Amino acid sequence: MSLREAPALLAGVDRAAFAAALAVRLRRHGVSVGFTGVEDFTRALALAPPGSLTELYWAARISLVRRQSEIEPFDEVFAAVFHAAGPAFDPHARRRPLSPANGAADQAFAPLPAASHGGDDPGGLPWMTLPTVVATAEGSDGPAVPERLPSDAEGLADVPFEQLGDRECEMLGAWLAATVTAWPVRRSRRLAVSSRGRAIAVRATLARARRTGWEPLRLARQRPVDRPRRVVMLCDVSQSMQAQASAYLHLMRVLAVVADAEVFAFATTLTRLTPVLAHRSTAAAIELASERVSDRFGGTRIATNVRALLASHHGAKVRGAIVLIGSDGWDADPPAELATAMARLRRRAHRVIWMNPRAAAPGFEPRVAGMAAALPYCDLLLPADTFGSLRTVLTELAHA
Repeated sequence: MSLREAPALLAGVDRAAFAAALAVRLRRHGVSVGFTGVEDFTRALALAPPGSLTELYWAARISLVRRQSEIEPFDEVFAAVFHAAGPAFDPHARRRPLSPANGAADQAFAPLPAASHGGDDPGGLPWMTLPTVVATAEGSDGPAVPERLPSDAEGLADVPFEQLGDRECEMLGAWLAATVTAWPVRRSRRLAVSSRGRAIAVRATLARARRTGWEPLRLARQRPVDRPRRVVMLCDVSQSMQAQASAYLHLMRVLAVVADAEVFAFATTLTRLTPVLAHRSTAAAIELASERVSDRFGGTRIATNVRALLASHHGAKVRGAIVLIGSDGWDADPPAELATAMARLRRRAHRVIWMNPRAAAPGFEPRVAGMAAALPYCDLLLPADTFGSLRTVLTELAHA
């Protein structure tokens, strides 16, 4: 019977634990054993299980020893561990063949007692995967476990806007941009050849028929091409939204850079910020946007600005787009005018999503007249009081 069929030396032994324990013992005695050597030794034990101490000796020495000067300490460790003369397994060590006594030692080899598993006891290695008993310090409930801490951005994601500085807002703005991995698409009028299409592509079919004597043996199919859906965002920068204005500008910049969105700021008048927020530098983009908005931190006229957007030459970009409005709903215009403007906007847009920083408060109800008038024409009302909630808004946009 071959050794592969009946490996009696390491039967039932955890090979990885065995190799790691032997490597630790060798390192203590000056043999530089790396992780590659431990992996090689583990693979050697799996591919060719040793049937004798001689085979185990050579498998360990070839895998773990890299220098000529390390052979002697390796032989000493091997002899101490297995209670046999390690150099006797190397016929070149003493320039004579193995004695019959060594062969008898192979047959009489048995696992070491369990008492030799722990500590610095020179005898033996762990033959099974046994837990190492470690005395815990006084007052400790157990071994220390590494604590998973959030990153700097994730740690500030739930901090209110008014408690964040310019540096934190810039860092969280970059964090928002990194979270945009998917975006909604729409079906365009452009067609492309695809095996999943249903309609027949006439030109592609005729082009293929040229190879078969103008006989259309294979029909080419075509399907509409999907394009990213446009996003239009309107941000309230009035006095009541002063704490949220800076953070919303960072969200507008993310949409302008990543999603090629059209972004507007409004208080009493409407200001287009798409060109300035597309600046390569975040700090420069926010500064230019702040200078561009002349009526910042003033009154609010939501209905007037929605009508101005629909009447401008940018109103065509609202058609089929996702419109995102960030405001608390306070409006100087009559609620009936806001309801009329929102109805026109809803008929033209694909979806209307309203972000309200007050919506995160427990027991929130849209009691403000402007918010109550606009809510029936909104598909979603989302809280937006932290950067974590702004990330939720981006997730909703991706699934719109």
